[in-house]
Amino acid sequence: MTVLKFSAVSFLAAAVLFAGGFGWFANHVSHLSPPKNVDGADAIIVLTGGQARLDTALDLLKSGKGQRLLISGVNPRANLHDLQAVTGGDETLFSCCVDIDHAALDTIGNAEESAKWVQSHAYQSVILVTNNYHMPRSLLEMGRLLGAAELRPYPVVNTRLDDGVWMTKPDALRVLFTEYTKYLASLARGAVPSSGLPHEITVLNASAVSE
Repeated sequence: MTVLKFSAVSFLAAAVLFAGGFGWFANHVSHLSPPKNVDGADAIIVLTGGQARLDTALDLLKSGKGQRLLISGVNPRANLHDLQAVTGGDETLFSCCVDIDHAALDTIGNAEESAKWVQSHAYQSVILVTNNYHMPRSLLEMGRLLGAAELRPYPVVNTRLDDGVWMTKPDALRVLFTEYTKYLASLARGAVPSSGLPHEITVLNASAVSE
């Protein structure tokens, strides 16, 4: 086999693997849904990126599913009062039990700032709130840094995309493809040895069933 032919076969094989992986990823995340019954945890972390995420996290906090909430990745120009006003949240609840992180600029930053917060409070269990398509990568990044903590994923679903509906929606395809490439990059980063903190983490599965 010539070098050119070998290169062509290798490229084709890689393309097939990439496409197959994308199909698996898109199908997996499109079937993720919030657990019907979520046990209470020490704390709740929500990664900014949409009103639905914030509303879901605040509902969990209000219902007593966590002692305290961290909103990670908040615009530096927004303060706690601004978020309370935008979400219509209870002022007393925000004053006593909500923290905000302005430092995180991406998912890696979310994990870094969340780890500091979790460790400073010595929390042992955390409910993680973000969109379903963002959950796999968020769990990867969080799992590397949160230490001896139990992560309980709570995926938020803005639009139902199960039963292959995502294949007919260009906007959904674009979001899923972008997130898939970022997920692969996160996996690759995890393959590189790190000199950071030792990590021991338990992840409880979110619901992944179609209706």
